Amino acid sequence: MSKSASKPLPQSILFCCDHNAVRSPMAEGIMKKFYGMETYVQSVGVKNDLEIDGFAIAVCQEIGVELSRHRSRSFDEMEEWGDDLSSFDLIVSLSPASQRRALELTRVFHLTVDYWPIMDPTGLGETRETKLNAYRQTRDQIIAKLEQNWGPARQPT
Repeated sequence: MSKSASKPLPQSILFCCDHNAVRSPMAEGIMKKFYGMETYVQSVGVKNDLEIDGFAIAVCQEIGVELSRHRSRSFDEMEEWGDDLSSFDLIVSLSPASQRRALELTRVFHLTVDYWPIMDPTGLGETRETKLNAYRQTRDQIIAKLEQNWGPARQPT
């Protein structure tokens, strides 16, 4: 998709996945890196039972995206901390479970919930290098979906 054909950036976007440890923090970090401060970006998980994944940190560092300070949080924690789902223009779910949860939580709001079927790299690969390659595939799927929706990165990568 050419830059002229891409959609305008939403004012605010929430990425969600199962644990807020791999896919949604990757999407949050890459979105911020590519499009700067034009959009308010956050991420959550259905559950918050895992810390940020080391392989996700490693493959994002390869493209200049810093994830090591990310703190995982769930939909419930987000609401407890005062972030209201209705304040987001767009929710992008990256897993079937997060899609169900997002739709359940937003049924009373007029809010767009998109589903991007992004591969879960956890548990794939036997060696460090094959694991990293699986995480790179996930990172690259996220980049492709971002660029498909909002055009090429506006910030130097």
